[in-house]
Amino acid sequence: MRIARYIVATYFIIMFSVFLISCDSDDPTESGDVSDDGDGQDTLTGDALIIDHSCTDIDAIPEQAITDAKEQLHIAYGHTSHGSQIVTGMEGLVTFKGALYSFSNGGTGDNLELRDRPFPSAQDLGNPNRTLWEADTRAYLDANSHINVVIWSWCGQVSTASEEDIDTYLTLMDGLEADYPDVTFVYMTGHLDGMGLSGNLHIRNEQIRDYCVQNGKVLYDFADIETWDPDGTYFGDKIPNDNCDYDSDDNGLRDSNWAQQWQVANPSGWYDCSSAHSQPLNANLKAYAAWWLWARLAGWEGP
Repeated sequence: MRIARYIVATYFIIMFSVFLISCDSDDPTESGDVSDDGDGQDTLTGDALIIDHSCTDIDAIPEQAITDAKEQLHIAYGHTSHGSQIVTGMEGLVTFKGALYSFSNGGTGDNLELRDRPFPSAQDLGNPNRTLWEADTRAYLDANSHINVVIWSWCGQVSTASEEDIDTYLTLMDGLEADYPDVTFVYMTGHLDGMGLSGNLHIRNEQIRDYCVQNGKVLYDFADIETWDPDGTYFGDKIPNDNCDYDSDDNGLRDSNWAQQWQVANPSGWYDCSSAHSQPLNANLKAYAAWWLWARLAGWEGP
């Protein structure tokens, strides 16, 4: 009888343990690392690292993580005007927050090495075509073997991209990762174009996001950063564009600007800087997210 009770008790203990494990595994972001809670944490799904609007709290990044990034990373960044928001935002951040965030093309002294537009032929991921950037990347890495991070941005080409066009982009990125295993290649979404959640841009950006999550990639979600203000207010359902204009009264017309509104309400919470096609706050947030990315790539585990 005692043995029978022991067997029954053991059975219930095992079944309860299985129940607990199954509850944990129901979380699609469960990976033993951080997940996005909308409050200063990036999304790490499986092996994917997604840098988005939740990664714009610059003060949450420890000074040591910034220093580690400056010591470890050697970055090459290809872009045209929209992509320049990251760089001009980072330049303004040095004045706003100090030399801790310094960077330069050569990375000398106490600077992060960020080689701005170093590629010889391609301008961005779609200019002059959708494939030349890949050949440029290979040639550049072969000649600069110390580069360990490559990031390219789009101009407006995601808006007109087909599913096959984005598949080409993803396939080329995957091939680079296979052939240069010591380099981190950062994926990118396209900037907002005012077409809303039903527009082709959003559909193609979702294609990029889904691929990165499912295949363990590193994604800098350019469009998502343009969709939220620093207080966590969401504008994605209000046909926002790259200038941060949005439809405030749901009549189908953009009549307000969330960045300008936030800047007025928080005069000491942002810094003036050049922000191509947009507002200074947008470039501020892009710079904060960039440093979050650099810190994570250098080993910071997040908050």
